[in-house]
Amino acid sequence: MIPNTTTAIDSENGRRWRPAPALHVSVFLHAAAAVWLAAHLPAWPWVLGVLVANHLALFLAVLWPRGSLLGPNLVRLPASAARRREISLTFDDGPDPELTPRVLDLLDRYQAKASFFCIGEKAAAQPELVKEIARRGHSVENHSYHHHHAFAFFGVSRLRREVDAAQDAVASITGRAPVFFRAPAGFRSPLLDPVLAPRGLRYVSWTRRGFDAVSADPRRILRWLTRGLAAGDVLLMHDNAPVVLAVLPVLLEQLSARGLKAVSLASACADEPGE
Repeated sequence: MIPNTTTAIDSENGRRWRPAPALHVSVFLHAAAAVWLAAHLPAWPWVLGVLVANHLALFLAVLWPRGSLLGPNLVRLPASAARRREISLTFDDGPDPELTPRVLDLLDRYQAKASFFCIGEKAAAQPELVKEIARRGHSVENHSYHHHHAFAFFGVSRLRREVDAAQDAVASITGRAPVFFRAPAGFRSPLLDPVLAPRGLRYVSWTRRGFDAVSADPRRILRWLTRGLAAGDVLLMHDNAPVVLAVLPVLLEQLSARGLKAVSLASACADEPGE
C-alpha cells in the first residue's frame, strides 16, 4: 500500500504546466473528429483510423525515454555545467543495503558526486542508508514509490499518489524534497507532466545508459557509457546491479583522465534560471 501523504504543493517551487505539443495535437484531433462525425457520420471509419494513429503515436512517445513530445525532459546538463566539464552520474532502483554502501565508498574514493533515484518504498525501508547518501553530498531524487512496470499507463490520481508518496518518504528522511523525477524504466505517461509541474519536479532521462540492469559484462557496459562521452552528459546506472561495482572504478578513472567532474544533478543545475 502507498502510505498516506501529506505533501502540499509548493507554489513557490512549482512551475506552470504547459501542455506538450503532442498533447495539443491529440486534443485538436479528438475535437475535430467529434465535429466531423456530427456532420459526416458515414466517414467514421476514416475518423477512427486517424484517432487510432494518434493513440499509437502517443504510445510510441511513452516508449521513447529521451524524447520531449510529452513534456520537458532533461537529457543533458545545462550549458554552464558542460563548460565546467561536469557530467552527472545517476543511479536508479536503490537503495540496496548491500550494494549502495559500496557504491558510495567508490564515489568517495574518487571524490565524485551523484544523484540517486530512489524507489520510495525502498527508501522508507532503509532510512539510515538514504541519510548516508545525502550526508556524503549526493542528491536523493524521486523514482516513484513502488516502481510499477505499468506506471506509464496509470491515471492521474494514481500517478499523484506514487509521486507524492515517494516525495514524502525522501523528504521525511533527508529533510530535502526531491527536485528531479525519473519514471520506472524511463517510460513516461502522457499524464505525468501536469503531476510533476506543480510539485516543482523536473523530468530527467539520460544522455547514455549502461544497460547494467540487463547485462553482466563490465566491458560492454563501459563501452555503452563512454562511447562519445562528453561534458554535460547524464549517465544512467543502477545501484542494485552487482556489475556496477566492476564498472564504476574504471568509469571514474576514465572521467578523471578526460578532465570530467562527476557532480549531482542538483549541483549541475543549481545556477540554471528557473522555468
